[in-house]
Amino acid sequence: MEGPRAPLETELPHVVRFLDQNLRPKGDWSITSEYPLAFSEANRNNIRIITDNDEVLSHAVVRPMIVKTPAGLFKIAGLGSVVTSSQHRNLGLSTQIIESCLHASKAHGCDFAILWTNIYDFYRKLGFELAGSENSVLLDRDITGGEANLKIMEGNKVAADAIHRLFAQHTVSTLRTVNETREYLQIPNSRVYTAWDPTGTLKAYAIEGKGADLDGYVHEWGGGVQALISLFAHIRKVQNRPITIIVPRHSQNLIRALTERGLRFTQGFLGMIKLLNTPNLFSKIKRHARAVGVPDLVLEQQGDKYYIGAGENVFSTDSERDLVRLIFGPQKAREIHPGFGEETAAIMEQVLPIQMWLWGWDSI
Repeated sequence: MEGPRAPLETELPHVVRFLDQNLRPKGDWSITSEYPLAFSEANRNNIRIITDNDEVLSHAVVRPMIVKTPAGLFKIAGLGSVVTSSQHRNLGLSTQIIESCLHASKAHGCDFAILWTNIYDFYRKLGFELAGSENSVLLDRDITGGEANLKIMEGNKVAADAIHRLFAQHTVSTLRTVNETREYLQIPNSRVYTAWDPTGTLKAYAIEGKGADLDGYVHEWGGGVQALISLFAHIRKVQNRPITIIVPRHSQNLIRALTERGLRFTQGFLGMIKLLNTPNLFSKIKRHARAVGVPDLVLEQQGDKYYIGAGENVFSTDSERDLVRLIFGPQKAREIHPGFGEETAAIMEQVLPIQMWLWGWDSI
């Protein structure tokens, strides 16, 4: 066996065929169409394979991304398309290939890695933990209100720069280019809905579906709350089925507007997260803490111990699980360690958890 390693340019067709056979055996399109940036030539060195006599046995891909947040910029590693051929499972190949991806991510200077999976125990053995927050609301009835005099259209024949302008208004999002948005618009099975005012200005957009994933989920949206309400009402009407809208926890105005219409939210996790560069991550968080008036936040690693607190009220833990869920949520400081006391917990909760979010088109 050879690897884990990045594929040669000439090997990419073999890699794609392996992925399509194992991950999209009944698909009407290649998996590369669903993840155009992850499987681009520019990202080839972040793909990992294990081969034997020119046969691909195992695969995973990492896509480094920059996420802007109120706490600053974070470099993250999205990890996905992890698969080993059925004849070569239970040999530790997936573990090897994921560890290689994590090593590459550290070399890129990524602060943490994130992935989406339902085999939690396997990834916990590799240091990942469910963390972050994701709110979802089931739109299972007609809703009223919203912005009047909007022209709503469906289809991906829309100017990428118009979508990009609204996307860039999000307080938490990846840093995308217009060209990347243009590529995302071509993803199969992405139903693109847009709302325009009488002057021809895009007021809101929403994306439902993404290739073989996220059918029935609005996983990307942007624009004003009232325009979005009109757009969601239209999607519900034309699809005539329950639609789930995924909403970041910090989108309080939209959550309030949907709640007022009798819709209920369910809280989930953003994904499984593993810390990669704690000195850099901690430094960014403490810089943000000082900016919001918390100068004495303690967030340090010494050997296998983490020290967390404010001022002199500090506790130590060797549980990276607690740390990840404190930094990204959903737990708050007083839930991680009741001994903090109300005053210290209140100070820490001015900073943690940080707002972190990845939109559906960016998932791998």
